[in-house]
Amino acid sequence: MKPSSNEYPRLAVLVPCYNEAVTITQVVNEFRQALPQAEIYVYDNNSSDDTAEVARKAGATVRHVGLQGKGNVIRRMFADVEADIYVLVDGDATYHAPSAPMMVSRLQEGGLDMVVGSRRSDEQAAYRSGHRWGNRMLTGCVTVLFGRSFSDMLSGYRVFSRRFVKSFPAQAHGFETETELTVHALELRVPAAEVETPYGARPEGSFSKLNTYRDGWRILQTIFLLLRTERPLAFFGYIGLAMVVLAAVLAWPLFITYAQTGLVPRLPTAVLVMGLLMLASLSFVCGLVLDTMTRARHEMKRLAYLVHPAPTTTYHGLPA
Repeated sequence: MKPSSNEYPRLAVLVPCYNEAVTITQVVNEFRQALPQAEIYVYDNNSSDDTAEVARKAGATVRHVGLQGKGNVIRRMFADVEADIYVLVDGDATYHAPSAPMMVSRLQEGGLDMVVGSRRSDEQAAYRSGHRWGNRMLTGCVTVLFGRSFSDMLSGYRVFSRRFVKSFPAQAHGFETETELTVHALELRVPAAEVETPYGARPEGSFSKLNTYRDGWRILQTIFLLLRTERPLAFFGYIGLAMVVLAAVLAWPLFITYAQTGLVPRLPTAVLVMGLLMLASLSFVCGLVLDTMTRARHEMKRLAYLVHPAPTTTYHGLPA
């Protein structure tokens, strides 16, 4: 008999899948063993193999998402599944299921809203060529632009509270969804933590759906899009500052010539300098206006987040 939902948390393991028939049974079985009280949901994203049927036979609750892309799947998962704690994991059998209880306990004991499973692996095959460097580069971009980040921003292994999931305005379509989750947590300043978890190579016969360069470029675009929407004053301020610097470089020879001769022989350059300064001023003004609007939007997001109770106020821990 399952414990009462009033005394213990409702746990949901969310597994987005696309052509993971080779690994999905292993994932379902391992997480059922690690979290026997959890309901396991496999969301099939138009797989061309029999992922859905294999997952159903393994005992998972299977649902389908028509819009292609991991971000679309996570949006649907977060909207549909009702639970107190959510464990998000990829269906490729690379993440360490026995770490899940520790991550859930960390969320409960700390009253946290997100725990990120930072991948630790000595296997060269666990990462495709360029992925380690790309992860460090993209994580570094977020750290520079937003002031702080996690060491493994792109990890697909995370545990969330209900209030995080139900207040997360998912907009991403594909693999950039992890970046969106990270920036959302950073901007709302929600209590979060990161724990190291083992990370393994894909089993034989399983293939990654991530395109190193295409998806890396999309993630980089997402970072700058989020900078524009979440930090407009910084975004437009950088643009305005660049224009001011360029105008100063172009204007310096004009000032020297004017000081020596009293003339401005290069009128087009002077006009260009004035145009750049006007555009820089407009950029700063746009940043100020949008920053005011963004602050109001952040307040609304914060209120939506606070509607839901903190994890430690609804239950008393996991059953033994």
